[in-house]
Amino acid sequence: MPDEDSLPEAHEQAARFTQVREAHKTEATEDYVELIDDLIRVNGEARLVDVASRMGVTQPTASKTLARLQRDGFINSEPYRSIFLTDQGKTLANESRLRHEIVFNFLLAIGVSRDAAVRDSEGMEHHVSEETLKVFEKVIRQNSK
Repeated sequence: MPDEDSLPEAHEQAARFTQVREAHKTEATEDYVELIDDLIRVNGEARLVDVASRMGVTQPTASKTLARLQRDGFINSEPYRSIFLTDQGKTLANESRLRHEIVFNFLLAIGVSRDAAVRDSEGMEHHVSEETLKVFEKVIRQNSK
């Protein structure tokens, strides 16, 4: 962080804002594929009604997002059938879940309550760098000794 009497160089600040915007673009995709994977694992299938309910959105909103995910190669779906992850979708779901678990466990390791860690880790995982995740993992390992 710059001191309070100065600003970072414009290109540095722009790069940070660009990185945040890029993370925001992928958040919904990561959240949806992770949820679809969870639904398939626990219920044996992922249905539009369940996705919409658990994402807290209407079925038309979920349907639009699922159409985008299908167009982008993350899922396969047919009318009146379950939703299936492609290999690309499974990979993204696994990566997203791992990032989420690391952030969640880090928050627990530094003393954040379980309820707050559940809430706060949802979303934070989209914005931390690989470098930060590695440090989080180091702190987790140190606290588990």
